[in-house]
Amino acid sequence: MTQYPTTLEPTWRKILRLLRWNKPAGRLILMIPALWAVFLAANGTPPLPLVGVIILGTLATSGAGCVINDFWDKDIDPQVERTKTRPLASRALSIRVGIVIFFIALTCAAVLAFYLNRFTFWLCVAAVPIIIAYPLAKRVFPIPQLVLSIAWGFAVLISWTAVTGKLEPSTWILWGATICWTLGFDTVYAMSDKEDDLQVGINSSAIFFGKYVTEVVGIFFAATAGLMAYLGYQLSLSPVFWLALIIAVVGWSGQYWQLRQPDLPRLVYGQIFAQNVWLGFILLIGMIAGKLL
Repeated sequence: MTQYPTTLEPTWRKILRLLRWNKPAGRLILMIPALWAVFLAANGTPPLPLVGVIILGTLATSGAGCVINDFWDKDIDPQVERTKTRPLASRALSIRVGIVIFFIALTCAAVLAFYLNRFTFWLCVAAVPIIIAYPLAKRVFPIPQLVLSIAWGFAVLISWTAVTGKLEPSTWILWGATICWTLGFDTVYAMSDKEDDLQVGINSSAIFFGKYVTEVVGIFFAATAGLMAYLGYQLSLSPVFWLALIIAVVGWSGQYWQLRQPDLPRLVYGQIFAQNVWLGFILLIGMIAGKLL
């Protein structure tokens, strides 16, 4: 794992790490469902300013979520191999600086939310407690990844209603697909921390499902594919979307079989997480083309 010499590292780099903007995969994987929703709701041609607001909004919101996560976990992260060098855990940044950065990120997200309609604005407000609650859920709820998935699902609700001003049946199908997809890839991510989490006493879906965790991940990905297929049928998307969905299903199937292998190194779980970013973008291209072609 990369070690950061905190006495030499510039403050701006510490702040980037606090916001996790140095790790684009985690930011993109939140942005993807938001883009799915805005392009589908707008029949493939959303207003470019709205797309810009959504992209910037996901960056600000996910950054705020990372900061509050690190704030709650500042005394736990030093005990976990993957997280021990985070700025608040390693005390590279003070708690006061972390709180200031959190409110700056949240303020940026709020300013962007004022561009949206009233209903969508209040959906943004409703998402904030879920974002704040996720880190605490790891202490009291057996499947905290579900809380994260619900937070991810707000990206769909917010982006869809930003176009239409209302929630529609197709919105909820895409929301369900996003929930299942997030449960799948984030459970994989949790598998890399399973031993550390057991030692520290933190809950995760990887721990909750135990020896059945790989099968459960496969079920989550299968449910995602099924809901995506139903969405494609409901919206009469063109064959390009179905090709993208086939590619995604092949990718998820490969990940499932890879997870079935014994004694996987921790690095593999992170690789599977990153692969889902690419699969998400392939689906996005399929959705856009499925609406336009």
